[in-house]
Amino acid sequence: MSLGAHLVELRKRLMIAAIAIAVALVAGWLLSPWVWDVLRMPIAQLGEQGREATIAYGDITGAFDTKVQISLFIAVLIASPVWLYQVWAFLAPGLTRREKLYGVGFLAAAVPLFLGGAFAGWLVLPNIVRLMASFQPPEDAFFLDARKYLDFAIKLLLAVGVGFVLPALLVMLNFIGVVRGASILKSWRVAILLIVLFAAITTPAADIMSMFLLAVPMILLYFGAAGIAILHDKRVDKRKKAEFEEYGIDVTEDVDVDIAGDTK
Repeated sequence: MSLGAHLVELRKRLMIAAIAIAVALVAGWLLSPWVWDVLRMPIAQLGEQGREATIAYGDITGAFDTKVQISLFIAVLIASPVWLYQVWAFLAPGLTRREKLYGVGFLAAAVPLFLGGAFAGWLVLPNIVRLMASFQPPEDAFFLDARKYLDFAIKLLLAVGVGFVLPALLVMLNFIGVVRGASILKSWRVAILLIVLFAAITTPAADIMSMFLLAVPMILLYFGAAGIAILHDKRVDKRKKAEFEEYGIDVTEDVDVDIAGDTK
């Protein structure tokens, strides 16, 4: 295809994705009250504990803007099968059969991992709100701006969801030959440090329990990804060894084979 044909195809895919999100926006508008009740549940729990805590709207359009933002967030999630497929349909013609299989496998693993990560973020959200409220004197009211609280909650859920997807990305990079499983496992110290830093940045520094609730599953997923990559490398090495032996090359020895296939 020419560059112009690619641009036409891209415009077509973007239009279909935009229409799907616009249609899903209607469902998002209807579901937004329930989602907003779920997101602000930690604030309601503070009220049940005797604290004066409530969501406040700072201006006249605050409630409307918050509902639109929630509706758009829901619409993107509902329409995700459509726009993800449009992205895949645009990229798939340029991929090999094996790359297509790896892409499908990555998406199949990434979606539940992302949802699981978002759920983990939701589990620690009440702890974060409760901890932040504890720094205020009991006689003071705890008022939160609606849009700022919504931004914080959504960013937390998205950040943790993306963090849970990274192990699946490592496995895909291993399957396409970018990184070896031994290299992933060898870097476990750096990986644990980065995961702990990510969990510490995502949660308040004083909330150690929430930090561990996020860090431990991510560490387990990292080692799980390393194990899958190592098993995949063993199968690939075994297959390559058999292929070399067909040509009388002993790969157990220190043999250097150039691109042309000449043994040195």
